[in-house]
Formats: sequence, C-alpha cells, structure tokens
Amino acid sequence: MAAQHPPAHDPLRAAGISRIVVVAPNWLGDAVMALPALADVRRASPAATLAVAARPAVAPMFSMVPGVDEVVTLAARGAASAAAAVALRERAFDAALLLPNSFQSALLVSRAGIRERWGYASDFRRPLLTRHATRPVDVHQAAFYQHLTRAMGFAAGPLDPRLEVTPAARAAATDVLRAAGWDGRAPLVVLAAGAAYGGAKRWSASRFAEAARQLAAGGVIPVLIGSAADAAAGADVIAALDGAPVVNLIGRTDLPMLAAALVEARAVITNDSGAMHLAAALGVPVTAIFGPTDETATHPLGRGPRAVLTHQVWCRPCLLRECPLTHACMRGVTPEAVTAATRTHIEGRG
Repeated sequence: MAAQHPPAHDPLRAAGISRIVVVAPNWLGDAVMALPALADVRRASPAATLAVAARPAVAPMFSMVPGVDEVVTLAARGAASAAAAVALRERAFDAALLLPNSFQSALLVSRAGIRERWGYASDFRRPLLTRHATRPVDVHQAAFYQHLTRAMGFAAGPLDPRLEVTPAARAAATDVLRAAGWDGRAPLVVLAAGAAYGGAKRWSASRFAEAARQLAAGGVIPVLIGSAADAAAGADVIAALDGAPVVNLIGRTDLPMLAAALVEARAVITNDSGAMHLAAALGVPVTAIFGPTDETATHPLGRGPRAVLTHQVWCRPCLLRECPLTHACMRGVTPEAVTAATRTHIEGRG
C-alpha cells in the first residue's frame, strides 16, 4: 500500500494548531448539513485532533461521523454556560470553529480561553473572534457552513454528508423493531410526521396515513419515528390508519438507534425535518415534502435517491411557523404523488 502523505496545505499545521473544536449547530438538520464542512477540516488536517462540541440533543450524532476524535456534550444554555466553558477549557483546545452564528457561541469559546476563534461576523460578536468571514447569501445551508471553512483556508470537498452506523447499533434497532411488531421480513417505510419550528411544516396526519395505506397494499409496513415531542403527530397518524398495521418507535430511540432503524427501511417519507437530513446522510431513499420552507436552501443531501415534492402557490416559501391562510402549499402535495415517489425508491432498493 502506498504511503499516505499529508495534504499540500494544512491550515492547522501552518498555524501551529494541534487541537481544534468545532462548535456544532443546535438543530439536528443543521448539524447534518454541517458535516461536509467538518469533513473538509478533517481532510485538510489529518494529524490534528478534531473535536465537536454540541448540545445534548445532537451530540450523539457526531459519534457516527468518520474522523471525529472527540465529542464534547455541552451543558444546556443559560445558567449552565459557565459549565460549558469549563468543559472546553479543560480540554486545552488551540482553536474553535463556530458554526452557530450566535453571540453566545463566541462568548463561550472566549470564556474557555481558546486562543483562535473563527466564525462569521454576525450578531455583534466580531470583537470576540480572531478570524472572521462575511456570510454568503442565497446558498444551501450546507454550502453556508462550507463557505466558512473555505474562508478559513480549508479546501472544499463535495456537499455530501456521511454517517456510519455500527453493526451493534443495527442489531439493537432490529430488536426494537421486532419488539414493536415487525416480523423481520416485511419491507419497512419510515414516516417522519413531526417537524420542529411549528406546524406549518407538517403534512397532515390523514395524508401520511393515506400514503401508508397505499403502500401497505404492496406489503409495506409503516414505521413511525420521532422524539417524545412528536407523540401527538404520531397518534394522529395511527388514528387515521384506523387499525392498519404500524410500528411505532416514537420516543423509543436515541439518535444512534434511530439512525440504525432508518438504515433498515426501504424509504423514508418526511416533512422538512432533522429526520429527513439524517436519513439522506445515511443513504436511505427520501421522499421529502416541502411547504413553507425553501427547498433550495435545505433540501436533503446524501448519496441515496431523493425526491423533493412541493406545490407551488404564490405565498411560498413564507418561512412562517404557522399558516395564517389555508395551508395550500402542503395540501397541494397529494398522497398519490408521495406514494409514487416512494414506490420508485422501494423498487430501486428491493
């Protein structure tokens, strides 16, 4: 095997940096979209220690990211910010790359005594940064993060987030699926009916159920996923299924197990959500339904097939949490369109 040579230009080595921490975004979808930028740092600086600091809701995901050496779970925001600063200070990082745009994230790494602090000049935090960049406009969120790393000297690679699931996690997910009613043979399609940031992003429970019923005619079993906060949305789908078989994993998985359960599925039907981005990064075929949000900025990225369904009306994308009108952008996406796209994914993965 040929010897592995370091990159021609290693920005960290050139700056005398051996330990860097990347402060991750706080939302799951954003954290997934930050993975290409994280991969750029890893590829350019293979000898450095690369850590990720993240809030408890997303930190477990980074255990599935190739090339991450350490994951630092930060305490909750607010009163516990001092504890978060201590956690970073104890690890003696030389540099911090800030993917969140908040003043709080810059204050955190400054209080932690990290010498180099890099990020976008936003939210009045420029005096706290040692290097900064100007934010781009009208780009995909993944390209937004990659623009920052490129400005810091890291060559840009593909916009292709990657996650890896261990065999142990897959075995555990299979056990959970079986305990919830799966026979281990029927093809699974995941339904991610929840979505953070308000109800406007949610396709109706009755339409999720109708798409599930149409797929069930071909022997497919629907699997509901989500956090405990998605329980109400899941209950609405179950009620609309009216006794049809369904596997309910809502509130029963952590992020690594959720990822493993997604890998077992033939396809995922989802709103614009963190689960959508997670599935795409795992290479699972995705049928994504976009209404009030902008698919040009947050469409799923990954190596698997992806279908993005929209219904164009004059008011979208409005980016509102709740629809003040008739929710026409979501009502215009039909169960038949979702079923057709998903069947194509199932047949391609069968």
